[in-house]
Amino acid sequence: MKAILALEDGTLFTGRSFTGHGECVGEVVFNTSMTGYQEILTDPSYCGQMVTMTYPMIGNTGINNQDIESGRIHVKALMVKEYQEYPSNWRSRQSLADYLKANHIPGLEGIDTRALTRHIRLKGAMKAALSTLDLDPDSLVEKARQGPDMAGQDLVGEVTCQEPMLWENGHPVRLDRGLDKFQWPETNGKWRVAAIDYGVKYNILRSLEKRGCTILLLPGDVTSETLNTLDPHGLFLSNGPGDPAAVTYAVDTVRSQIGRRPIFGICLGHQLVGLALGGKTFKLKFGHRGANQPVKDLLTGRVEITSQNHGFCVDMESLKDSDVELSHINLNDGTLEGLIHKELPLFSVQYHPEASPGPHDAAYLFDRFIDMMTKHHKR
Repeated sequence: MKAILALEDGTLFTGRSFTGHGECVGEVVFNTSMTGYQEILTDPSYCGQMVTMTYPMIGNTGINNQDIESGRIHVKALMVKEYQEYPSNWRSRQSLADYLKANHIPGLEGIDTRALTRHIRLKGAMKAALSTLDLDPDSLVEKARQGPDMAGQDLVGEVTCQEPMLWENGHPVRLDRGLDKFQWPETNGKWRVAAIDYGVKYNILRSLEKRGCTILLLPGDVTSETLNTLDPHGLFLSNGPGDPAAVTYAVDTVRSQIGRRPIFGICLGHQLVGLALGGKTFKLKFGHRGANQPVKDLLTGRVEITSQNHGFCVDMESLKDSDVELSHINLNDGTLEGLIHKELPLFSVQYHPEASPGPHDAAYLFDRFIDMMTKHHKR
């Protein structure tokens, strides 16, 4: 059935819905990954956004029970050039269309995704309205303009866990008692890691678990006092959606934890570290989203191909502390991709070393976190 995508600047794209009737408003962004649409759909960092896939054919591998990065779909809508309705993969359990329908997520095909992507690159990410119900262009453009701006939005509350949970055998498990009575399980030498969930991807937790960590998943508004009571060996700050400058409570918590224990931040967690160190963040024109982003490690000179999904960035020039060192930069636009503290056990990266989807070039960063905890607790 006919569907219209109307951007806030008045640009229109007409296509077909492959998921039935629906309507939504959100920020339009694009992802350059050739594979991994299921991981993209379930990445909490996409909360509030409508995702355009630049790869032309989507849906051919269907949906399976393994390649999920959270408990539900978080994108507002999925837009593709051509939808493949007959999946062919031995792991597939249902079609992409059925998966989207079951979660009430609009799917749009038949638009010129190359033209849409080029428009976003030239004009920047912007708000849009997608509908099969309202086909009046003027009405849809107005709906897009009335939608909330991504800048200034705190979306952590929409994606964080609502209660503390333990990560066990690849799944989050509710505690059998309140956090006030929590005791770390017998770890047999494993590291106790408190992971603050700002919208965490499951493969981050899998990567930590694989390296022998016992992981306690905590809501995004956890206080520094609670963390001190729990006394983990290390603190992990997760990825997440929205404007980092709006998550002021998290910045305060991170600031008070710096120096107390080893800290590793990814994506939104990295941005919160930058803010806690006195820096500033800004919104990128169209963001970095895809599994093929080149990043240079300034400490080794190596180039990594990385998976990324972010629309905000830490301003390099705003970091005045001489003990804070830039560790990684993006080779496409020169923006900051990593920080490390020279004296304190603290580092963070803007990209996603856990991949899912994407290459595994940066997986060593999880080992760096383990080494940091090892050295810190041998003192």
